[in-house]
Amino acid sequence: MKRRNFLKTSAAATLAAPAIIPSSVLGADAPSKQITLGLIGCGGQGTGVLRGLMNQQGTRALAVCDPDKNNMNRAKTHVERQYAKDKESGKYKGCDTFSDFRELCARKDIDAVIVGTPDHWHALATLEALRNGKDVYCEKPITHLFAEGQAVYKEAAKQKAIFQVGSQQRSSTRMRIAAEVVMNGLLGKIKEVNVGLPTGRSSNEDGKVAKPIPSHLDYDLWCGPSRVLPFHPGRLHFNWRWCLDYGGGQLMDWIGHHNDIAHWGLEMDKSGPIKVEAKGFRYPEKGLYDNPVDYSVVSEYAGGYTVTISNRHKMGPDKRNMGTEWIGENGWVYVDRGRIAASNREWIVEKTDRGPKKAYKSNSHHRNFIEGVRSREECICPAETGHRSATPGHIAYVSDKLGRAIQWDPEREECIGDKEAEKLLKTLNYRGDWKIS
Repeated sequence: MKRRNFLKTSAAATLAAPAIIPSSVLGADAPSKQITLGLIGCGGQGTGVLRGLMNQQGTRALAVCDPDKNNMNRAKTHVERQYAKDKESGKYKGCDTFSDFRELCARKDIDAVIVGTPDHWHALATLEALRNGKDVYCEKPITHLFAEGQAVYKEAAKQKAIFQVGSQQRSSTRMRIAAEVVMNGLLGKIKEVNVGLPTGRSSNEDGKVAKPIPSHLDYDLWCGPSRVLPFHPGRLHFNWRWCLDYGGGQLMDWIGHHNDIAHWGLEMDKSGPIKVEAKGFRYPEKGLYDNPVDYSVVSEYAGGYTVTISNRHKMGPDKRNMGTEWIGENGWVYVDRGRIAASNREWIVEKTDRGPKKAYKSNSHHRNFIEGVRSREECICPAETGHRSATPGHIAYVSDKLGRAIQWDPEREECIGDKEAEKLLKTLNYRGDWKIS
């Protein structure tokens, strides 16, 4: 019986036959009200999100999935330890495990799916979950490729799914305050925006000769729709980010954080730049990784300002290289995870009324998702928001490959007058039979 139907049935039964029912049965932890969870991708980030959601009242993890049995079994062990008392009493049957995410998504008793896989799996796992009627919490960047992002946010809207992108900085008070300063025009006309991200990674290890594949890993399944590179443990957990077949380097790993906050303040959650140009991309000359070590992405917006995403910035009063800085005709505001500063300190005092525009307030990214699943109200970082904040990075890789700026129509999401760029941006060269539709 589906959870929502069970609620209707149990409500009718209560009216028909009044009884004294313990508060624990009617609380958020009652079986009929629990949000049941499944995890796809049991690495550090995916398991971390699962832990955060399990700590929210009224949730229950039922299954985990990963082609690496070691990761999968560690996640299973964590879940069952948290529910040990309930398992002993028979209230909890245990955490099931899967290697193939499609089996987990087909489970009728799972309400919400966490996608914590490497980037190249985000779209396929997310679309499978959405088409099976699940709500989704997906790590950032929402997808590895631009066309995947379009497919995901459109499918989420079609399914009326609750969706949270793991751009958790939106649930930070200092980020919200900085965004409100910009939204309410306290800086005056915006002149420029700087988005600082980390420098890329390099390795001198030889990646051309395959290492032995460990028995606990289904490497072909792990590679999925992407190329099967010679196996090397340095390309696996966490470090897949620096391989463009599986991730997008530091540019795409962090664009969903600091550029997401830039877009929030600029009110660009459903729009974007009108021109994007990659400048100074520098790649490792040899070794395991092919991500850009140094990079700058200069984007022009219709408001007459530029947003520059780079690992070379020196921003704010401390000249930091990470964070977001908006500069206007009346002053500036800078924010990072550990610092917020402004040319006028009064703007960034929490109790200050910055104006009529109030940014969406969330004090917990995980709780915001669970509350959304219950209320069916949109989360603080829905699918299209995550896609739009990552879009300049996707276009930048095309710009770098072609050696020219790309004119962009943010409403139609199309390259203007550049068929070659449009094809590169929207072609999915999936391996084998994998496809998004």
